[in-house]
Order: sequence, then C-alpha cells, then structure tokens
Amino acid sequence: MIQILKKYKAAFYFILRFFVAYVILTLLYNQFLSSFINAPDTFTRAVAEQSRILNNFFNYESATQIVENESFVRFFVYDKYVARIIEGCNSISVLILFTSFIIAYRGNLKHTLVFVLLGGLFIYILNIIRVSILVVGLYRFPEYEYFMHQVLFPVIIYGAVFLLWVLWVNKYAKK
Repeated sequence: MIQILKKYKAAFYFILRFFVAYVILTLLYNQFLSSFINAPDTFTRAVAEQSRILNNFFNYESATQIVENESFVRFFVYDKYVARIIEGCNSISVLILFTSFIIAYRGNLKHTLVFVLLGGLFIYILNIIRVSILVVGLYRFPEYEYFMHQVLFPVIIYGAVFLLWVLWVNKYAKK
C-alpha cells in the first residue's frame, strides 16, 4: 500500500489539495449565502443586473425585479417574464471549482494569484454574456429552453473552464 502511495504521490496530493480547497471555499460561500434567507444574494443580483444592462445595450429591452420573500431575480425581456435568475446562475460555484483546480495543480504564488483573478474575471464576464444570451434565447425561442439551458450554455461555460485549466497546466503550473 505504501509503495502505491509513493508511486502516485503527486496524484494523491493533487486530489487532497483540490478537496481541501473546494471544501473551504464552498463552506465560506455557503456561510455567505446563509445571510440571504428568502432573498437573492449579492452575486445573483449583480449577474442579473449586469445581464440586463448588456441586453439593453444591444437593444433588447430588459428589466429585473426582486420580489419580497423570493430567493431569485425575475428577468423580463420586452415586458415578458422569461427567466428566474437563481443562485446557481451567478457562476460562483463554477469559480470555486476553477479556483480549487488551480490551487491543487500548483504553480508559483504570483502566477496562481494572477491566473485565478484573471481566469475568474473571464469566467464571470462569460457568465454574464451567457445569462444575457440565454434570456434573449428564451424570449425568442422558448421551445429550445431545455437545450439552451441544460446543454448548450453549460457546455460553453464548462468548456471555457476546461480550456483555462489546460492553459494553466501547460503554461503556468509547476512541472
């Protein structure tokens, strides 16, 4: 057993670092969320509002609405209620996953911090674009809701995370 651990020491430590980082970041995020009972959290509100601004910039008249005792933001396109922006739409869970991998697959501290910040910013902005396009898609093509929400846009966001991980491993991580 000890020989197996020695042989796969790097993989074992990667999994351990990933697990520890993921658990700590998730616990911190859940602690943050616990202060928002029956109300959308700060990040969810921000993503909804920034997506609304982006839609309006591209002349898709959009509005958001926060209703008392609802933990989501209502999203309207041309006065039609098309989506609920929930906590899962704000990309924080994706950012936790992304960051945990970068921490686990170590690089030097400067590269790690810069990559987490810039990669996280990229993911966050991509998510705002994703939400923006998705709500317009739901307005224009409601019959494709399942495909857009469950297939297309998750592939885009997780595909981007995967490509960032590949870039990290090949360019910045310790060899």
